[in-house]
Amino acid sequence: MAEKFKTAEWVLNANIYEVNLRQYTANGTFLAFEEELPRLRDMGVDILWFMPVTPISAEKRQGVLGSYYACSDYTSVNAEFGSLEDFKRLVKAAHLLGFKVLIDWVANHTGWDHHWTKEHPEFYKKNKEGNFYEEHGWIDVIDLDYRNEDLRKEMISAMNFWVRECEIDGFRCDMAHLVPLDFWAAARTALDKEKKLFWLAECEEVAYHDVFDATYTWQFLHKAEALYKGEAGVQELDAVLEKYDTEFPAHALRLYFTSNHDENSHSGSEYERLGNAAKTFAVFCATWKNSLPLVYSGQEMPNKKRLKFFEKDVIEWQGQFLLHDFYKTLLNLRKQNLVLQAENTSIKTVRVKTTADKHVFAFLKQGVENEVLVILNFSSASKLKIKITDGVKGIYSSIFSGLEVDVNEETFFELQGWEYRIYLKK
Repeated sequence: MAEKFKTAEWVLNANIYEVNLRQYTANGTFLAFEEELPRLRDMGVDILWFMPVTPISAEKRQGVLGSYYACSDYTSVNAEFGSLEDFKRLVKAAHLLGFKVLIDWVANHTGWDHHWTKEHPEFYKKNKEGNFYEEHGWIDVIDLDYRNEDLRKEMISAMNFWVRECEIDGFRCDMAHLVPLDFWAAARTALDKEKKLFWLAECEEVAYHDVFDATYTWQFLHKAEALYKGEAGVQELDAVLEKYDTEFPAHALRLYFTSNHDENSHSGSEYERLGNAAKTFAVFCATWKNSLPLVYSGQEMPNKKRLKFFEKDVIEWQGQFLLHDFYKTLLNLRKQNLVLQAENTSIKTVRVKTTADKHVFAFLKQGVENEVLVILNFSSASKLKIKITDGVKGIYSSIFSGLEVDVNEETFFELQGWEYRIYLKK
């Protein structure tokens, strides 16, 4: 990132949880979700990212309830979720428990009946017939025109409303690369005067790290899915990670995930896309270099269904959070070990050679205070016996089982299909 902007310290070892409020509870309200806060904090979540909380346009709405991402007013809340006072209460309750709160910000477009269409039609792009339009085929939204300086000022003012009135801690910026980078720079410059915020860009554009703290890793996710299906191997995954290393700044934070609202609703749950490798890749997402891991609503159950995007389709909570302890162990490992902190120049991430590198992805995270060894079987091969061949030595303890192992070049590890191991050096 350019020296002009510096990432807040609290971001570096944080874990992010995406809240799909509509589908989270039967009521789908801010106050109903508030009851979930202690459970999520216990699970190791630090940052709550709420999908857009603004009202949804009625004109050209898709489905019954419409898309969160078709906004009709940037400075009020969707009545479906409750009142502005309810949201302020939720943010305060989250802060008391130690959470930070992000809101989803949709700056590229609005819904067709946003009040600006009447008050400021000059804020919008027009086609050759002089009508509002959207460039990507999304039928329920229309594009804003960032050549208009007054639009820029109004957009920054709207963002500042949520910082001042609700004391939020940052923005997840939807389709950030569709909005000019110089706008985001102006927005961050202005809002930094109010509060040190976290800026997460939904894009995978290197240049956007000039302004944003973190970007997405779709190339990784798609290669992981191909690997699971047998359409790619560990070598191809390595190539993507090497590309990240060479093209992105060394300090660039990256959001790693196995699911989110788009993936779940449009491509399927992580179990449709990654099958019994889902937890293995979740381990990777929480331990790889400069990673900020994301957990999506329901993954801790786990939810295995696609949630409808434009309708009410409540997560079918069973009262049993079968993966709560899995995520708790994984997420707290990051918080308790500086060696897993992102953007730390004293940490080295080293790929480790094994006798089965065709199937196994192993690496060391090395720091001044401690060392973490991660061994992932990226294949369905079971009873896979491997050795580490490049000099890793020491007593390590498994974070999941607590068992100790004396690691040297003669140590055998027997891995089942898609098995994951994380060892902390004693």
